[in-house]
Amino acid sequence: MKSDPRETERALMEIAGEQGGYFTAAQALSVGYTYRQQNYHKNRGNWLYIDHGLYRLRNYPEGEHEDLIRWSFWSRNRCGEFQATVSHDTALAIHDLGDVMPGRVHLTVSSGFRKKAPGGCILHTAGLDSYDIEHHHGFNVTTPLRTLLDAAGSPLSQDLLDGAVRDALRRGIVRAKQLLSAELPKEAQKRLRTSVEVSERVEIVRA
Repeated sequence: MKSDPRETERALMEIAGEQGGYFTAAQALSVGYTYRQQNYHKNRGNWLYIDHGLYRLRNYPEGEHEDLIRWSFWSRNRCGEFQATVSHDTALAIHDLGDVMPGRVHLTVSSGFRKKAPGGCILHTAGLDSYDIEHHHGFNVTTPLRTLLDAAGSPLSQDLLDGAVRDALRRGIVRAKQLLSAELPKEAQKRLRTSVEVSERVEIVRA
């Protein structure tokens, strides 16, 4: 039975809508677009060719984090699943914590990840649990708590860490107890303790 083109288009729009307008050839095939039809839409300009097996709907509005969506698709495995999670300095910027302005994109991957990081990207290796990750529009990012814990163990300056912790505590998206009770290396624990104390002093002055 021949599929309804409108239903096929609607199904693809639904997938792309969750991914910032991007989709893979495999996803298009799964909703009914043959490879011949995919070539047709690419050649007509309906679909923008981004990379091998990756397209973007031409008329889909551009978002604020197009680069992070593309990095996520770059990290996908053979099953099309994202392997990288936006983290560290980049995640601080996403959550609007502190004044970090990362010059490169920070991503966390598992120890089994085999792709080499190209220029403009820093890969961190760690095991992330589901509660460490939030899904944003087209990419995954570490939660504010996990992001601060990662930042405490990174080369991020103490001043920038203080500012990020202060913003998170002030907005109530993490609690001081969560930061101070986390199992981290001693130096990272010390840095977080300092940031919490600085935040408490600032709040006393503000009061």
